[in-house]
Amino acid sequence: MTKRSMTSPRTTAQPAVATTGSRSAPRLVQVNDRLWRVTRQTGEILGYVESFDSPAGDRYRAKRYILRARRFDVLGEFWRIDDATDALRFG
Repeated sequence: MTKRSMTSPRTTAQPAVATTGSRSAPRLVQVNDRLWRVTRQTGEILGYVESFDSPAGDRYRAKRYILRARRFDVLGEFWRIDDATDALRFG
C-alpha cells in the first residue's frame, strides 16, 4: 500500500463537486458525513474516499472496490481529499 503525506495536517472536505477544473475531473458524491463516492463524469464509480480521525488530524483513505474479489483495496491515506481522489483517478 502506497502512502503519501502532505504538509498540511488539517483540511475540511467540500460537498459533492468536481475537485479540479478539468473536464475529466471526477465527481464526489457525499454518501454520509465521512464517506464520498468518486465517479467519472460518465457515472462510472471509481471508488470511495473515507475520512477518519488520526492523532495528527483528519485523514482521507482512498478505497477501490474489487468486484471479482468482493472487497475493497485501500490505495492509500492522505491529508487532502483531492489527493485521495487523484489516487482513485490515476491509480
